[in-house]
Amino acid sequence: QVQLVESGGGLVQPGGSLRLSCAASGSIPISGTFPMGWYRQAPGKQRELVALITYDVSTIYRYADSVKDRFTISRDDAKSTVSLQMNTLKPEDTAVYYCYASVRNYPYWGQGTQVTVSS
Repeated sequence: QVQLVESGGGLVQPGGSLRLSCAASGSIPISGTFPMGWYRQAPGKQRELVALITYDVSTIYRYADSVKDRFTISRDDAKSTVSLQMNTLKPEDTAVYYCYASVRNYPYWGQGTQVTVSS
């Protein structure tokens, strides 16, 4: 079993910034090089990818087009944590954000953290 614990989120004005963090624990690979990232789900919409770090020959960073140049994902492999720095937030970024990890080809999800962008 793998547990994902998220922190961060909250209410911010348009143009503001927030940082989300997620720590993985439990039965995780010692190398720490397993895919981790963030998805989000707005009311009435499907869950969508926000940002993801995967590994092949090198580290691969993947972003949704809607957040490119505004959001930055980062990873501490030694601590099995992933963070999402969100800048220039827009009202359309309002959603529940979920941490995601794929360990041994099995998906794990955090409990979700609310991000609300509103004046």
